[in-house]
Amino acid sequence: MTATTLILDGNQVATRIKESLIGRINRLSEKGIVPCLATILVGDDPSSATYVRMKGNACKRLGIQSIRIDLPKNTSTDELIEVINQLNADTNVHGILLQHPVPNQINERAAFDAISINKDVDGVTTLGFAQNAFDFANFPSCTPAAIIAICEYYNIPIEGKHAVVIGRSPILGKPVSLMLLNKNATVTVCHSKTTNLADLVRLGDIVVAAVGKPKFVQGDWIKPGAVVLDAGYNEGNIGDIDYDHCIKNASAITPVPAGVGPVTIATLLKHTVEAAEKLA
Repeated sequence: MTATTLILDGNQVATRIKESLIGRINRLSEKGIVPCLATILVGDDPSSATYVRMKGNACKRLGIQSIRIDLPKNTSTDELIEVINQLNADTNVHGILLQHPVPNQINERAAFDAISINKDVDGVTTLGFAQNAFDFANFPSCTPAAIIAICEYYNIPIEGKHAVVIGRSPILGKPVSLMLLNKNATVTVCHSKTTNLADLVRLGDIVVAAVGKPKFVQGDWIKPGAVVLDAGYNEGNIGDIDYDHCIKNASAITPVPAGVGPVTIATLLKHTVEAAEKLA
C-alpha cells in the first residue's frame, strides 16, 4: 500500500445515502405512508438467509417496513410467481426483492420478470435492464448503482477512462458495464471464456471485480494508479481481489467487508423510498 492509496469506505457512503432518506421517510409518514420492502427467500441457503436478515435489519433501523416471506425449497416457478403477483397487487408493498439464487427447479428469469417494474427496487427485471441500458432506469441494479455511487462520492473520474469489468452476470457485470459506458468510459467486459485476462485487466484505469471467486484478481494484474472496486463477497469475508497485493498498485480500492456491500443495501433502501414516493 502506498501512502496515497485511498480506501473507499462503503460505510461512509452508505451513511450519507441513509441520512438523505430520513426526511423523505418522515414526509411520507405525514401522508400515512410507510415505505415497505417485501423480501422473498426460497429454500434454506444460510448465506441467502443472512443477506435477507441484514436487509430487514437495515429497513427497521431507518423506519422502513420489512416483510419477509419464506418459501420451501421445493417451491415451483408457478407457486413463486403467484406470491410475487400477490405482492404486485398489494398497494402497501412498494418494493419486492427475490433473493438470488433460487433453487434449480425454478425459472429464475421468469420469476424476476414477474416483479412489477414499479416495484423492481433491486433492478432484476428484463425491462429494468433495458431501461438501465438506455440510461433512464428508475431502479438500476443495486450493486452496480452502489459502485457508481462510490465513484461519485469520492469524485473518481469515469469519463474517458478505460474500465475493465470482470464478470457478465445480468444483475452485476452487464449492468455496471452499461452504467460506466453511459458515463462515457471505454468498457471492456471480461468473463470465464476470456483469453489473456491478466493482460486485459492491466489496461484498466478502473477495474470492477464481479466474478464470484475469492482472491481471483491478482496484484500484478493492476496497473499502477488504477481504481479497484471489488463487488465480490465470498465465505470468510473475502472479496474477488487479492486485496493485500492489489492495494500496492491501486490509487483507490474498496475493502471487503465495508466496501460495496453496505452501499448496495443503502441503495436498496433508497429505491424502496423512491418507489413509495412515486406511489404517493
